Amino acid sequence: MCDNTGLDVSLKETAISVRRDGQRVWRGKCASDPGAIAAVLRRRAPEAKRVVFETGPLSVWFFHALSAEGLPAICIDARHAKAALDMAPNKTDANDADGLAHLAEIGFYRKVRVKGYDSMLVRTLVAARRRLVRVSTELSNQIRGLMKTFGLIVPGAKGGRFEAEVRRLLAGHRGLEHVLLPLLEAWITVRGRAAELGRQLLDLARRSEACQRLMSIPGIGAITATSFITGIEDPENFRKSRSVGAWLGLTTRRYQSGEVDYDGHISRRGDAHLRGLLYEAATVVLTRTSADSALRTWGLKLRERIGFKRAAIAVARKLAVIMHAMLKSAQTFQRQAEPMV
Repeated sequence: MCDNTGLDVSLKETAISVRRDGQRVWRGKCASDPGAIAAVLRRRAPEAKRVVFETGPLSVWFFHALSAEGLPAICIDARHAKAALDMAPNKTDANDADGLAHLAEIGFYRKVRVKGYDSMLVRTLVAARRRLVRVSTELSNQIRGLMKTFGLIVPGAKGGRFEAEVRRLLAGHRGLEHVLLPLLEAWITVRGRAAELGRQLLDLARRSEACQRLMSIPGIGAITATSFITGIEDPENFRKSRSVGAWLGLTTRRYQSGEVDYDGHISRRGDAHLRGLLYEAATVVLTRTSADSALRTWGLKLRERIGFKRAAIAVARKLAVIMHAMLKSAQTFQRQAEPMV
C-alpha cells in the first residue's frame, strides 16, 4: 500500500488530495506551511510515495522544507501539469490537487530540479542588485525629466558628477530644491546600496575558481559568471553541453504537422535573466571586445550572413555551451579553439 499526494499551493492555503490504489481516499485544505502540511500527511498519507506540487514562487521553500520533514517531495513542471489539469471540467484548487495526485499515481509528470539554498542565496543577491540598479536609473531619469520642465538640462554625467551637476543647477531655485533634493538623496542611497551588493558579488567571484575560469572568456564578467554557475549548479546535471542552450531558451522552436514543418523564434524558456546576460555578453563579443578569438571570428561571419540580432543569439548559445564544457572539464577558455556546435 502506498499513497500519492497532490498539493495545489497558494499563498495562504494549500489544497491536498491523497490517492491510494487508484482511488481518492482523502482531500482537504490546510495552511500553506510545510510543517502543517507534513503533520496532515502523517495522519492522512502515512505511506506517502510521492508528494507532488507544481513550480511556483513557494516551490523552492516547499521542496527543501518538506524534504527535511522526511517526505518524498517532487516538484514538477507547471507547463506540463497544466495540459493535464485543463482537462478537468471545473477549475478549482481541489480539482487541481486531485489532478496532481493522479499524475503522481501514474507517473505522468516531468520532475524539475530544485536549486539548493546556497545557489538561491547568490541568485537573490544578483536579483537584489539588479533591482537596485534599475531603481537608481529610474530615479536619475526622473530627476532629469523634472528639471527639463524648468529649463535645467543636466549634462550626460554619471555617478558623483551627476550629483554635482544637479546641485549646481538647483542652486538658487529654492522652491525646486525642496522638491528634487529628496529624490537626489534617494538616488544617492539606492546607488550606494547597489554598489555594496556589487562588491559582495565581486568578492564571491574572486574566491571562486570556477568564476575566474569563466571570466577568462571575453565579454563574461563577474555577474554573468556567478549567475551561470548558480543556474547550472552541478555540470553533471546536463549530460551534453549543447543541452544548456535549449534549457536557457536559446534554441529555435519547431512546428511540424503533415506537410508543414518550420522553425520559429527561440523558445525563451528557462532563466530569462541569465539568457539576457548571455545575450549582452554576445553583444560585447561582436562589437566591443578587442580580444580576437575563434568564437568572435565565427560570430562576425555569421553576422554578415544573417544579421546582428540572430548572430548575437547564436553566439549567446555558443557561450552557454562553452561555459558548461569549461565547468565540466575544468579548463580555461581557448581563444583559438573552434566553437562547439
